[in-house]
Amino acid sequence: MHQERKGSHRIKILDRFVINELKPPFFFGIFAFSLLLVAGDLLFDLADLIVERGVPLWIVTKLFIYRLPSVVVLTLPMAMLLASIYCFSKLSSQSELVALKASGVAFQRIVRPLLMVALAVGCAALLLNETIVPLADRAAEHVLRYEIARERPSLLRERLFLREEKAGRLSRVIYIEKLLPRSGLMEGVLVQEFDEGSLRRIMLAEKGSWQGGEWWLEGGRAFEVSPDGQVSTSTQFARQRLPLPLSPAQVERAAADPKRMGAFELHKYIALVEAQGADVRPLQMLLYLRLAVPWASVVLAMVGSSMGAHSRRASSGVGLGVSVIVIFFYYVLMSLCRAMGESGYMSPLFAAWFPNLLFFLIGGALIRRANMT
Repeated sequence: MHQERKGSHRIKILDRFVINELKPPFFFGIFAFSLLLVAGDLLFDLADLIVERGVPLWIVTKLFIYRLPSVVVLTLPMAMLLASIYCFSKLSSQSELVALKASGVAFQRIVRPLLMVALAVGCAALLLNETIVPLADRAAEHVLRYEIARERPSLLRERLFLREEKAGRLSRVIYIEKLLPRSGLMEGVLVQEFDEGSLRRIMLAEKGSWQGGEWWLEGGRAFEVSPDGQVSTSTQFARQRLPLPLSPAQVERAAADPKRMGAFELHKYIALVEAQGADVRPLQMLLYLRLAVPWASVVLAMVGSSMGAHSRRASSGVGLGVSVIVIFFYYVLMSLCRAMGESGYMSPLFAAWFPNLLFFLIGGALIRRANMT
């Protein structure tokens, strides 16, 4: 019993030791990779705003702060990879791994606290993507539109396009010049209806309104288009129903930018677009990648720990260089899978998770090999 308690106490000390060794390179990785990403794109844009457009420094600083969360979330898997490489490289260079294995502690057990931290980082990335990042992105857009471009805030949405497809073919296009979602009013409505890919009918209406759960067009004219492209007949109407199964709020949401949505909001948006018959594979890829990329922290930590265990150089510079190379291959693979998922050569769900699956298998094989050496 005394020996069991002693062994359990030793394991807890090992967990705390590994976690403490991970902290400095992890936070250094967040700083270093964020600096690389910011310097590569964001700082150039911010400098252009100050020098070329004369935007006040405090507004540019606010824009930088709002853009930072999305950058930090992207660097979390990179920082986890760097931390795992540096930590286990240090353990290897100081012969602590050899001593632990000699005392009967398997390499899989040594890696356990690392994987616990990586899981926590993945959960944190998911939480940030659902809470802070969408809010910060919208705040950054607000600064760009209303404080830098000097646009006026308005409850009015202008120039909205809605597409509907059936069996992969365009069936209808609706253009709305102005939309007031709260009052359920439209102005300047143009509807184009297609049959077998050819334009067959055009409707123009001065305004539209949401009444009794349906859209009604008022003061309009309808044009029938012949197969040779000539307008055959023209009729006027005082009031006509528009078969659009979307509420004013849904119409506004259908015209929103999906890149600035959280996962739950994006899932609802995909359902709206799919109901119109449009191709949702690019949106599905966006959603599945939003869910898959945070867990890169776990699979990259597995790869990094085994790589660090075979390295005798505990230099943060070397670890940063190796991390950049591994991250480069991971994101190249992810980009290829994304292209194949959007084009239909792969299932969007499988394409989004394939890089994680491949690196998980590689990491697992390297960990088993590290346990035998």
